Amino acid sequence: MVTHTSPTFTASSNVTGAGSDRVLNGQGDVALAIRRFPSPRALQGHPALIYAHGFGQTRGAWNRTGELMAAQGYGGLAYDARGHGESDRNAADLPYAGDQFADDLIVVAGEQPEPPVLVGASMGGLFGLIAESRWPGLFRAMVLVDITPRWEHAGLQRILAFMTAFPDGFDSLEQAADAIAAYQPQRRTRKSPDDLRELLREGTDGRWRWHWDPRLVDELARDSAQHQDAIAEAARRVQCPVLLISGGRSDLVSEKTVEEFKALVPHARHVHLPQATHMVAGDDNDAFTATVLEYLAGLSATPGNAESDVTESVSGATP
Repeated sequence: MVTHTSPTFTASSNVTGAGSDRVLNGQGDVALAIRRFPSPRALQGHPALIYAHGFGQTRGAWNRTGELMAAQGYGGLAYDARGHGESDRNAADLPYAGDQFADDLIVVAGEQPEPPVLVGASMGGLFGLIAESRWPGLFRAMVLVDITPRWEHAGLQRILAFMTAFPDGFDSLEQAADAIAAYQPQRRTRKSPDDLRELLREGTDGRWRWHWDPRLVDELARDSAQHQDAIAEAARRVQCPVLLISGGRSDLVSEKTVEEFKALVPHARHVHLPQATHMVAGDDNDAFTATVLEYLAGLSATPGNAESDVTESVSGATP
């Protein structure tokens, strides 16, 4: 078990702006931008939630989920992973490595007074598995959003192709919205300028570029398959309750990778949203949030690690 605060790192929260945005010092004193979702009706026994985003995203990906969950009594926080959004980027002489991200997550979780529940999408879920395997008891439970220790190579290549398709950025936020709409045709709503300002930053040349360090592609993501065996072993060591939510139209997670995951973590529960893509929470946030709420309610009612390897298919998600 870990002690919250973390036994390895020193965490400090310093207000740097108005509202719920703050900075937390991660591993190596890298400043991590966080956003809190305080609950006006937090209930006794409800664990805090930590939201960890996917590769190339920011904490803004969790805004709607965080607000909805807080309204139901589950407060929490989301943070920008290092190299993403408003968090620090690695120094030029420090390559990005997976251990850094797992260590940052240990810091964020270790700051909480009680073990939180991790809600980790894609990259965030993978580093959650590593963090929990290192410090058993770091999390009360884990919700993995469309990610398994092994993933489909073609899906990763499609993601990286989109992320590297605009090296010179965009002329305008409208042009960026066009590109995202073409990449995610299943989405019914178009990204607004406010949404896009969390994803892109304007350079001195007036062009808009993604709000993440381009070095991340080559240093962290492109050869990430070589780490799948280690991540699978980390998953095997996880004992806390686990929920995997997968998208039926995902090209990253497949029936094969889900079955392997269930063999590695036999106590995990699996919920399948048939119409969702890899971007599960964004495709149908209401269905996703309802699934997490149902899981948390059962978690509170079930002592210990009692879980099930049952797979459920939920028809509520729509493209």
